Amino acid sequence: MVPAALVLIFALVYAALGSVREAAIVYTGIPFAVTGGVLALWLRGMPFSITAAIGFIALSGIAMLNGLVLIDHINSLRDGREGEPVEVEEAVRRGARDRLRPVLSTALVASIGFVPMAIATGAGAEVQRPLATVVIGGIVTSTILTLLLLPGLYAWVERRSAARSSIRFPIICSRLLFLENALQGWRNGNNHPDLEAGFGATDCRLERPDLGGN
Repeated sequence: MVPAALVLIFALVYAALGSVREAAIVYTGIPFAVTGGVLALWLRGMPFSITAAIGFIALSGIAMLNGLVLIDHINSLRDGREGEPVEVEEAVRRGARDRLRPVLSTALVASIGFVPMAIATGAGAEVQRPLATVVIGGIVTSTILTLLLLPGLYAWVERRSAARSSIRFPIICSRLLFLENALQGWRNGNNHPDLEAGFGATDCRLERPDLGGN
């Protein structure tokens, strides 16, 4: 049941962001949330049970919600949906600052709502306590990740992606130029064309196309 719920949560996050990379970044909140839930069970001396498993499912949803709110806001700042487009670093700083209060509010409301269940002693308390303990412990660690680690992870992944893109296109262009020069040599009747001349023979400049309509 838990693996199926995690797969469904990932599918929903991917549908919201439209990017496997960004969905994976948001998904990193689950390991931290699960760590907090397991630690809370261990501190209270509670075994893993069906109700604890249900708590982990609810916890995963809360952790994904906080991460999704933050990443979507950062993307909106980069795309210019909330004003002028900004660079990755500035979008991360502003996004983390703007979403600090909503993330903390979500965490506090969920945690406070489960406190009566966590300290219950009446009928059915043995079922309620593991679920509430998992949710409260996991929310603490997942909130720390969302506010402190997730913005830095997003900036690091985006920088690496931009660096790979800047390297990949010149390599492809140089190979195409090499092939073009080689084919030109064969067309000119040279049975042994100087293929090495293809490297650097033509200056390959990758420029952004003019989309101004001129």
